[in-house]
Amino acid sequence: MSDTDRPTVLVPLEVLEGESLPEGTPRLLANAHVVLLGYHVIPGQTATEQAREQFGERAMKKLEEFATTLTTAGATVDTRLVFTHEAQTTIDRIIYEHDCLAVLVPNGTEGLSSVLVAVRGTVGLERTARLVGGLFADTDVEVVLYHILGEDESEDDAETLLEGATGRLVDQGMDADAVETLIERPETPIDAIARHAEDHGAVVMGETDPSVTTYVFGMPSEQVAERFLGPVLVVQRERPASDEAA
Repeated sequence: MSDTDRPTVLVPLEVLEGESLPEGTPRLLANAHVVLLGYHVIPGQTATEQAREQFGERAMKKLEEFATTLTTAGATVDTRLVFTHEAQTTIDRIIYEHDCLAVLVPNGTEGLSSVLVAVRGTVGLERTARLVGGLFADTDVEVVLYHILGEDESEDDAETLLEGATGRLVDQGMDADAVETLIERPETPIDAIARHAEDHGAVVMGETDPSVTTYVFGMPSEQVAERFLGPVLVVQRERPASDEAA
């Protein structure tokens, strides 16, 4: 796979707080271009240059070890080390600077025979297909497209949506026989996603909140990750043209 075909995935780790690359992550991201972000939140009165001078060498050594593990599995890797007063702002900035397609909520996974992909609607579907196809098209991983019915949505509408999603995955190189679909109308969507996730090695979800990192660390993906205890890939919204200009 050429570098331009690889989906770019941000993996944020608090390297100086003992956070490491979870088990199963190298296989999950073997076909990705990984932006490996080591970050450390420092007190407001501490200068970032001072923290880098004091802790930078130790933190970078850890990052390089993690990067080697990822490249050995097949990924390409960029490493970034940031000492920051605001973790959320830093992560948002790195996402935009590297045009990351997704962010990984890094939990471990023991197996990766299948992945649950939560499909909400057509918005963001192309980016989801790029991520899922890019990561799993040339593997034996099966994909289950899971859609939760809206209040006024019929099953026929949902089937049409998932047929379109399957077609996009096939366009990205997935074998149609490796894609299954599931439609439900549960009372509590987050609980339903987490329940189904237990049968899979990872979950793919779309971003639903305007703030990327608020979503990653405090919104549905985190709630799913806490219940599921496995990795969650959060597909990011396409960056608005106004943001690019800014």
